[in-house]
Amino acid sequence: MHRRRRRTALLLTAAIAAAPLLTACGNDAHPGAAAVVGDQRITVAQLESRVNEVRAAQREAVPDQAQYARVVAGTAGLTRDTLHGMVLDRVLHRAAEDAGVTVTRRDVQQLRSQLEGQVGGAKALETAWLQQYGVPPQRLEDNLRLQAEAQKLAAALGTRTDQPAFWAALSKASKELGVEVNPRYGSWDAQKVGRVDGKTPWVREVTGGGQQGA
Repeated sequence: MHRRRRRTALLLTAAIAAAPLLTACGNDAHPGAAAVVGDQRITVAQLESRVNEVRAAQREAVPDQAQYARVVAGTAGLTRDTLHGMVLDRVLHRAAEDAGVTVTRRDVQQLRSQLEGQVGGAKALETAWLQQYGVPPQRLEDNLRLQAEAQKLAAALGTRTDQPAFWAALSKASKELGVEVNPRYGSWDAQKVGRVDGKTPWVREVTGGGQQGA
């Protein structure tokens, strides 16, 4: 029983063992871009804004200056990890579209209720997502929509988010989009669906009372 509950906290990383296929964009081709995903640009300004949101939330959660300094030191790779997540968000959405998967508000609310029940309420969920995933409270709803999208995509593929079939679908979507990352933030591996130097936890394998536990 407790083992099944612990499975709800399982973190997955984009890690399919395969030969790398790398692309990178320089400032000459895409001035001001941190990354380009298909026809969408993630600008440096957008990335910095996201990072500032996280830092502001961390500062509010940890008013003690010395403790906040330790939090910042412990999340030194926040900028790169945030960009990694922003790119993966778009790759996941493309994979979901390819599979004909859509997410409703009800899906998101059900997931939120489930997670709040597991961690001890709405505030506890906000705190957990900020500490573990660098997701500030104002971005929680968007992130939960992505989690729900990942779960529904896995179900449509007849698999789970911790299985190769799921990540193969993301790899395919990544190649279709032609992801490019500014070398300042690392290189992108379309086969493994991730920044080459990145290991950001991203998708939770969430199981609840009404879902399969195997």
